[in-house]
Amino acid sequence: MRRTLLLSMLWLLAGCAGSRINAQWSDPQFAGQPPRGAKVLVACQAADPTLRRVCADRMAAKLSALGAVPVLAPDNGDVGEATAPTEVALLQTARSAGAVALLRTQISPEVVAVAPGPSIGIGIGGFGGSYRSGGGVGFGVSAPLGGAGPAETGYATTASLTDVASGRLMWSARASAPPSSDVAQQLSTLATLLLDAARQAGLFAA
Repeated sequence: MRRTLLLSMLWLLAGCAGSRINAQWSDPQFAGQPPRGAKVLVACQAADPTLRRVCADRMAAKLSALGAVPVLAPDNGDVGEATAPTEVALLQTARSAGAVALLRTQISPEVVAVAPGPSIGIGIGGFGGSYRSGGGVGFGVSAPLGGAGPAETGYATTASLTDVASGRLMWSARASAPPSSDVAQQLSTLATLLLDAARQAGLFAA
């Protein structure tokens, strides 16, 4: 019973915080960059191949909406930090593709919430009193059925925009989303949050 209540509290707390930007930095010298119509190499790094591809698609769609021309970096099957392409390698790929900027996004699980399992309630009430007075007594019992529900993960993303010509960082930010079973929607929301933040920080020429 106590375990079920604890899981319920954790579930509620995890779901209270919405998707948000946790931190952001930008270099004002790169205001308006990359210019409209410029190519931007998109690289998403995560241990899961599906996350990488969904992330790349969402970032590319948002870049297009901002007027840039996204170019997807080759997916070489990296399985995390140990084998992910380095910044140097990605910048070389960006130069070969004619891109003026590199948008690099790293995805990691941040919060895991477990939904409480279903419970059953039993109520008993209303039996008679003594000859001196009438009355009734009632009580209820609630007990969990089975184990906890499925776990859901909230992801965090760190994104950066790097100027390909100089290799200098133009902008970076970190965002996170609450646990959800719809991971694709999480990544779409995070892509919008991050690149809207970059635009508000002065990047992407109007």
